[in-house]
Amino acid sequence: MTELPTDFYDTIKPSLHSKIGRELRAARRILDLGCGSCELVRYLADCNDQEVTGIDISSGHFPETRRTDQGVHFGCLEKDAAQLEGVADGSVDAVVMVWALHEMARPGCVLAESLRVLRPAGTVLVVDFPKDSLAQTLWDEAYRDPEEIKELLAGAGFARVRVRLIARRQVLWATGVRPASRTAREATR
Repeated sequence: MTELPTDFYDTIKPSLHSKIGRELRAARRILDLGCGSCELVRYLADCNDQEVTGIDISSGHFPETRRTDQGVHFGCLEKDAAQLEGVADGSVDAVVMVWALHEMARPGCVLAESLRVLRPAGTVLVVDFPKDSLAQTLWDEAYRDPEEIKELLAGAGFARVRVRLIARRQVLWATGVRPASRTAREATR
């Protein structure tokens, strides 16, 4: 493989947002966990006219204006993704996390909360840096390999889990679906 430029992730951002938009196009209500400055939130609200709310533990980068250029409103909330109080069970169609799961102190709790707030057949989409990627060289953080992500999603109760590497194997793309019936874990809560 040829050497990748250090701005690789910046250069693929537009195509990545477009791919995420296509993946989640059928979802009406979306939560973006670990949303940062709400760039993806704004994109999805504008592109697909979806009801999108970004959630981040820090509101320091949230935009002041919560409307897209097309006038579509979107939300940004300061919350811990591991404790989504105020978000009703089964109230969203999709949960997305981009460059965020590796930053979360309790990824299992975040995925369990994602499962709780998703409607039956709702989708979770995790986009992250994989272990041994350019990101590992640039930032040296604790990234996971595809099998670890698959185990996290399955362990949280997601079905039809798929994990693959895209964008020259520099991006981990994982999806899972909330089962239509309650899982044993949910029944014991």
